[in-house]
Amino acid sequence: MSAPPSAPREAKTRTTAVVLAGGTGQRVGLAIPKQLLKIAGKAVIEHTLTIFERADCVDDVIVLMAPGFVADVEKIVAKAGLTKVTRIIEGGATRNETTERAIRALGEGLADGEDPNVLFHDAVRPLLSQRVIKDCVAALDRYQAVDVAIPSADTIIVTRTHGEDGEFITDVPDRSRLRRGQTPQAFKLSTIRRAYEIAAGDPNFQATDDCSVVLKYLPDVPIHVVPGDEYNMKVTQPVDVFIADKLFQLASTAAPAQADEDAYRALLSGRTLVVFGGSYGIGADIAALAERYGARVYALGRSTTGTHVENPQHVEDALATAYGETGRVDYVINTAGVLRIGKLAETDNATIQEALNVNYLAPVQIARASYKYLVETKGQLLLYTSSSYTRGRAEYSLYSSTKAAMVNLTQALADEWAADGIRVNCVNPERTATPMRTKAFGQEPAGSLLSSEAVARTSLDVLLSELTGHVIDVRQQDPTRAAGEASGFEQALAAVLDRQEDV
Repeated sequence: MSAPPSAPREAKTRTTAVVLAGGTGQRVGLAIPKQLLKIAGKAVIEHTLTIFERADCVDDVIVLMAPGFVADVEKIVAKAGLTKVTRIIEGGATRNETTERAIRALGEGLADGEDPNVLFHDAVRPLLSQRVIKDCVAALDRYQAVDVAIPSADTIIVTRTHGEDGEFITDVPDRSRLRRGQTPQAFKLSTIRRAYEIAAGDPNFQATDDCSVVLKYLPDVPIHVVPGDEYNMKVTQPVDVFIADKLFQLASTAAPAQADEDAYRALLSGRTLVVFGGSYGIGADIAALAERYGARVYALGRSTTGTHVENPQHVEDALATAYGETGRVDYVINTAGVLRIGKLAETDNATIQEALNVNYLAPVQIARASYKYLVETKGQLLLYTSSSYTRGRAEYSLYSSTKAAMVNLTQALADEWAADGIRVNCVNPERTATPMRTKAFGQEPAGSLLSSEAVARTSLDVLLSELTGHVIDVRQQDPTRAAGEASGFEQALAAVLDRQEDV
């Protein structure tokens, strides 16, 4: 007896992200639109578009750009390979006019009965989380209009101006009911289109956001609120540029783990890894793991192979040997480092020179020498920093400052080598049980340190990911917090606080 035919599968509703980039840079004091300003090595709008490029629930992206700057965005999209961006349209003179142009563009070529989801997002909110995007799209399964908002930490006051006497408070609303609106604002296309059609008949129509248009002209349509994120800031004032840049620096990135052992084996088999600092600790564990999954590994160290990373010729020879024997170099990892504790005024010249040579100049030379091999394989350079990179501390001046340099080197090279297809990342382990640390601090309480094997596993995940230009924190799991519970802002704040104690 044949099985009954299955019910036809319901077609997935298409979701389009509309990136509103019609603003200028006047409040930031720029001659160009603020969305073209560079933060963390990339234009603000590139960061924003990349977020939607990586969002599985977003099908395509439309950009509404400030008049006269469409070509600039076209170049950014082409260089970054942002395949979801299908149209770049010149925006209008006002936010409302820009939205209306987007609605018209979205309505072109729709099949009868098709009612796609649309997410309107400010281009100058480049720290939007994937969680917020998913929540907005999911909410559109039940609601026709969705806003994103966060509680107000500040008391809000209502004022009135009395001539030359200035402002005076007239009301202090209950803060528990107040929220700060963010974007994206999400709608069924038919809903936001209808709201604007009705608004067009109002000679006094004026609005600064799209949910307020629905609220006023379609009062029977409930507007659901999705919790936002403190991280999702808007770059509007000059200080925002500085804050956003620092948030990009501090934000931890999680490297996606592979599905199973077979996935690691499939991705590493036949690949060539060169590990400087591979004699012991994290480097040795990376080498062992990669070899287990079928990679050809060259683990190099002072005590095992006589390789001195501070010697440029040793670095050149090691890479040339690996390439000559395998015909490729896919990944170059540098875990070599020295940690000397002491007051700078009491440190001799030889110790200072050693720290600079091993912790800074060696990674620079490794990067230079690796370039010609990595450009051939579209491979990756992986460096390591310390949790002290955000703020140097007494008696760690040489170590902290050289490790901060690794973060800057990573971000600079990731941008510099992006067009060549080379990825550059930096792993930031919290206090880790390694021979170098034991030598500096002696034996420490069991369970207080991260294992070098855990750092090595995350390092492999970074190598096999598409990440570039990121600082990846590796931290012990907090058993009191569910996985994924902390927001990006909470993670960054916790990392900053923890770094007051880490080395």
